[in-house]
Amino acid sequence: MIEDTMTLLSLLGRIMRYFLLRPETLFLLCISLALWSYFFHTDEVKTIVKSSRDAVKMVKGKVAEIMQNDRLGGLDVLDAEFSKTWEFKSHNVAVYSIQGRRDHMEDRFEVITDLVNKTHPSIFGIFDGHGGEATEYVKSRLPEVLKQHLQDYEKDKENSVLSYQSILEQQILSIDREMLEKLTVSYDEAGTTCLIALLSDKELTVANVGDSRGVLCDKDGNAIPLSHDHKPYQLKERKRIKRAGGFISFNGSWRVQGILAMSRSLGDYPLKNLNVVIPDPDILSFDLDKLQPEFMILASDGLWDAFSNEEAVRFIKERLDEPHFGAKSIVLQSFYRGCPDNITVMVVKFRNSSKAEEQ
Repeated sequence: MIEDTMTLLSLLGRIMRYFLLRPETLFLLCISLALWSYFFHTDEVKTIVKSSRDAVKMVKGKVAEIMQNDRLGGLDVLDAEFSKTWEFKSHNVAVYSIQGRRDHMEDRFEVITDLVNKTHPSIFGIFDGHGGEATEYVKSRLPEVLKQHLQDYEKDKENSVLSYQSILEQQILSIDREMLEKLTVSYDEAGTTCLIALLSDKELTVANVGDSRGVLCDKDGNAIPLSHDHKPYQLKERKRIKRAGGFISFNGSWRVQGILAMSRSLGDYPLKNLNVVIPDPDILSFDLDKLQPEFMILASDGLWDAFSNEEAVRFIKERLDEPHFGAKSIVLQSFYRGCPDNITVMVVKFRNSSKAEEQ
């Protein structure tokens, strides 16, 4: 009796497998489920379909808006949830800064001017950090320290043995020593670039550590470099690193000890201890009466990944009448060109420019 029952069940199982697993049966089952869903869950199905259509329309609309703005040159579209955005405008200076495609915003900038009493030159700074608290430390400390020393210098300028260049060098190196003491204790391996410009009536002095960069537009529209990047592959830097017992290697870009994509910085205490990365600034001075500049650009390397000096000068020159003197437009243009980094651009118009406001 049991054997007959098992035989019957086995036969039924074979029959079910034969019919249910046939392609025709599966096809009819899918059609039946679809019809059942439509007739008994019409509202839910319509809601899903409508939501999908709305999502597609929204994406198409966003893409169309970006393309339209790109064609018009305005480039006013930026997803606020995607990128942290900072902006600044005062008298003859404007700054625009975005987080871009990075996970964190590590660019900083500072502007300190005294347009009324002129107790010191105007101070403009760009700082591009790589991890930790180094950038914020330099941004909050260095410009204020410079301001105090410059005010003291201006009081007795004729009898002083100092100069803008020596003050910049001393204070940049001093800030680096402070940072190393503090960051070493907390094992913070962070570092930052440092680009500082001092602007007086007749002189522009620029100090640079790292790969942030400055460029000036002279009276003839020429792009005049205000600084030179400190990159590991440069012959002078490569020889210095080798003499210190270090090396450079390529990992997407040339890096010191396979780590840092610049050969000079503030902070970065592990590499400072090896003496393969140094904080020494390059400092250049420019005669404003001779150059009669129209404007200058100070920017983190996010801009220079997408623009050459000459291209950036041409771009800004055509947009000086914009609210941010073209800084916003060139930042967003860099972003849409695919720059993966934080991007910060400062544009300073000089008072001898026919379009500039009085300093």
